[in-house]
Amino acid sequence: MLERLFGLAERKTTVSTEVIAGATTFMTMAYIIFVQPALLSQAGMDFGSVMVASCLAAAISSLVMGLWANYPIALAPGMGENFFFVYTVVLGLSVSWQLALGMVLLSGLMFLALSFFGVRAYLLEAIPAQLRYGIAGGIGAFILVIGLGHAGLISRNQTAWTELFDATGAWAALKAGNWGFFARLREIFGLFGEWGWPQGIAGAGMAVCLALLALRVRGALLIGMAAATGLGLLVGEVHWRGVVSAPPSVAPTFMQFELAGLFNWKLFPLVLVFLFMVLFDTIGTLIGVSEQAGLVDEKGRLPRARRAFMADAFGTSVGALLGTSTVTSYIESAAGVQAGGRTGLAAVVCAAGFLAALFFSPVVQMVGSGVETGSGVTLYPITAPALVIVGVLMLRSVARTGWSSWVKTVPAVLVVVGMPLSYSIADGLAFGFIAYPILHLATGRGREVSGLIYALGLIFLLRYLFL
Repeated sequence: MLERLFGLAERKTTVSTEVIAGATTFMTMAYIIFVQPALLSQAGMDFGSVMVASCLAAAISSLVMGLWANYPIALAPGMGENFFFVYTVVLGLSVSWQLALGMVLLSGLMFLALSFFGVRAYLLEAIPAQLRYGIAGGIGAFILVIGLGHAGLISRNQTAWTELFDATGAWAALKAGNWGFFARLREIFGLFGEWGWPQGIAGAGMAVCLALLALRVRGALLIGMAAATGLGLLVGEVHWRGVVSAPPSVAPTFMQFELAGLFNWKLFPLVLVFLFMVLFDTIGTLIGVSEQAGLVDEKGRLPRARRAFMADAFGTSVGALLGTSTVTSYIESAAGVQAGGRTGLAAVVCAAGFLAALFFSPVVQMVGSGVETGSGVTLYPITAPALVIVGVLMLRSVARTGWSSWVKTVPAVLVVVGMPLSYSIADGLAFGFIAYPILHLATGRGREVSGLIYALGLIFLLRYLFL
């Protein structure tokens, strides 16, 4: 049966190899089980319900990818899209999370239609490569900044160093020979004090993650979070809640999306942003993982590409119905491919892992619920290391922007720096999509820009002029 479903012999693999590959993929992406509810709960969504919705959406979409498209690629709520959902749409623009879920659902249905009719090729060619790389890098920088904030190492408005030197005058005291500066330094950073352990827990988690990544250990992020959890339990900042229990109810988020109000010129561009983000993520992951697995044919084409794209779009739509942000293909699937995965059986095994995780909600609550500080700020020292590392890994795409053409590279750089500085993925995208056609027109190269880029640039510009 497995041979008929997945063609194991044709791809020179075995059941045991695929099982190991699927387990490896699950280990490398299981951090999303803890990160996703911790993030979306900041938008007012129920923690337990988001955890169940995320696991179910990941399992269902991975099953479709494995059984129908036969690719060793697993899916789950995407990093980057979840930050756009929470920090830009809900918290930044004061949009209800129900309406934000409606945006995700609509973008998923649009992606499904584009995949069915084969329009994705035009969209891929219309968006310049430099902007695509800049978008991935900018989202990485944004995730990195938020991860450091969740760790309590920086704040949105000013760093602890700025507070130390500018607000207290400690620098002048140090130059005058007043070594009480170091006492103030400990107070600001909270070492071994009220603010000490959350930052220490996050720092220890990052150190473990980085060391394991350098040693090429599978599941480095998950092991790093486990180490941070152990330290948190040891010092009393994290509280034991048990291991196994019945899954929480998905009712608080199930079918809670809203569509009314989306079809206006102020909010609809956000739907397009969701669409383009998942489109770029899917294209990049499918090409990258398939190349690594040797699944690309001699003409450079992806067999069953339409099925793979439709599986991704289906996952986004199902996720919105259940109550989670955009579901997309995970580049971490490359770890499973490295372990020998070549068929959809690896994705099916990974789906089984997400289903099993439903019964470990006490562990998820313990890891992802955050730590309250004395000043009323909630930090997330256990999940923060994963955000920091993922952000750093996503920043690698910046190297691919190149510097061969200033009119192409400068807009990409504006996207990269714009997202973390404006604390908004949408604003970062706007900087690039407005600058790209303007620079080309100013240098007499306007014909090189597609009509889609002009349209998107105009939409973003009108948004600033009239909002």
